[in-house]
Formats: sequence, structure tokens, C-alpha cells
Amino acid sequence: MANRAAGAAMGGREWALLLALSGLWGGSFFFFKVLVTELPPFTVVLGRVGLAALALHLVILARGERMPAEPRLWLAFLGMGLLNNVIPFTLIVFGETRISSGLAAVLNATTPVFGVVVAHCLTTDEKMTRGKIAGVVFGFLGVTVLIGPGVLAGLGGGDLAGELACLLAALVYAFAGVYGRRFRHVPPIKVATGQITASTAILLPLALVVDRPWTLPVPSPATWAALMGIALLSTALAYILYFRILAVAGATNLLLVTFLLPISASLLGVLFLGEVATGRSALGMLFIGCGLAAIDGRLPRIVRRGFRAALPARRHQI
Repeated sequence: MANRAAGAAMGGREWALLLALSGLWGGSFFFFKVLVTELPPFTVVLGRVGLAALALHLVILARGERMPAEPRLWLAFLGMGLLNNVIPFTLIVFGETRISSGLAAVLNATTPVFGVVVAHCLTTDEKMTRGKIAGVVFGFLGVTVLIGPGVLAGLGGGDLAGELACLLAALVYAFAGVYGRRFRHVPPIKVATGQITASTAILLPLALVVDRPWTLPVPSPATWAALMGIALLSTALAYILYFRILAVAGATNLLLVTFLLPISASLLGVLFLGEVATGRSALGMLFIGCGLAAIDGRLPRIVRRGFRAALPARRHQI
């Protein structure tokens, strides 16, 4: 895949990858619902990244390749693992023990808002524009409508520490998107493998101390299946797509996936759980679609070209 300037308007392939990524990450909510009934949160997170790391190392060996050995690159993988997995996962686990999952999802949807600001401050080619600002506003409104404005009723009136934890996780994700730009010239599968391996090394002692997984009962077959799904699909494959999109489309475009997650989760609910689509859902998806189009930049350009093309005709009629 040919590289292009970071922050450029995404092509059809990048949009397809972004939609696929949102589906894979949206599916993680389903897997998580199964897992938390039998396993504590840190054990789930460790199993997720640990199995994903093992699978990706096996794929690299099967391809006859090797992971890079440069200490400096592995130090960068460690930083990416902290920013992209360990810190935000821990903050979200902490936050969701104190606030509703709906409110946590809305707060997590501030990631692109932070992403636009962080990218503007720390990069030279992803500066803030009116289209991006309008896009994140529309996207955030869409997520709020889609999940339900009622979840905001508890904002500020519930557990402030839980709310701040989820907001801080969104901010850390924004820094991760910008930090990950340094891996543009490393194959996405190796970046995914390196950062997940580093995350596993950090999370292992944390899970051992907090959850003491050896004291837990043996998980059921459904739990094992969910663990394999969240590790192989929602983590290993998802991160390959994540770093591929980041390499060609930039951090701002990549973080749009946060707006798409509620859509994919809602569609999965309609298709597989018998949930009913509502007018509110359609309105939320419309807001999100407008936000994505505004950030992508092509729709406003098309509208401006159409307006300029129609302007001479109007003058001629006058």
C-alpha cells in the first residue's frame, strides 16, 4: 500500500479498513460481556493481549520473518504499549466500576476531540481546521444521541473519579495515535506484535498481584471461545489494521473509529441479539456520518465546487 501524507483525505481502501476496524473493536464489547461473568478485568485484559501477542509471533514465524532486534525500537514499542493499552485499559476498567458503561462510552468518544487538539500541537501536517472542529462536534453529538442522552444525566453528579478516569483514557489514546506515527516505516504486523508483546510484559505482574488468576475456577468453553475471539479478532487482527491505517491516513483520521464503535455495536445488536433499531439510532448515525464527512474534507470540497459552478449560472440569469 502506497504511503500518503498523514492527515490526507482517506481513499476507499482506508475507509473500508476503518469500518472493518470498528467492527472488530465493536465486537469486543460482546466478548467482554461473556468474559466478565467469570473472569476479573485485569485477567481479561492480560488474556486478550497475551494470546494476541502469541498469535502474531506465530504468524511472523510462519512467514519466515523475524521481529526487529533494535533496543531503541523495542523501547518505542514499550511506549506504544503503555499509551495504547496498559494506561487506557486500566483507566477504563477503573472508571467502569464507578460509572455506567453508556456514560463511559460517551466519554471515550471524546478521543477524536482530544486527537484533533493533540495532533495540531504536536505535528506539522495534521493541523486543526474548521472541518475537523465541525466533524468532532457532529460526531460527539451523534454518539450521545445514539447511546442515549439520558446517560449524561449522571455527568458530574456521580463518581467524579470514574468520569475523569475515562476522560483521561481518551486523552491518552489521542497521544497514542500521534506517538504511533513514528512506526510508519515498520510493517504493521510487526508494530502490532511489538506493542502487544510489551503490553503483555507490563500487564502480567499487574494481573498476578491484583487478580491472582491461579485461584479462579476453570473457565467454561463459552468463556474460552470469547477469550480467543477478543484476542485474535478484536486485538491481533484489529491492531494490524490500526497501524496500517495510521501509516497512511494519520492520527486524526484513525481516531474516527471511536465514533464508529457505537454504530458497529448497535448493528451487531440488531443482527445477532434481536435488538430493534429506533429513530434515535438513525439520527445518531446521521450525525456521526456528517462528522466523518466533515473531518475527511471531501464533502465540504464537493459542496463548495458545486456552489462555485452554480454561481456563474445564477449571475447569467440575473
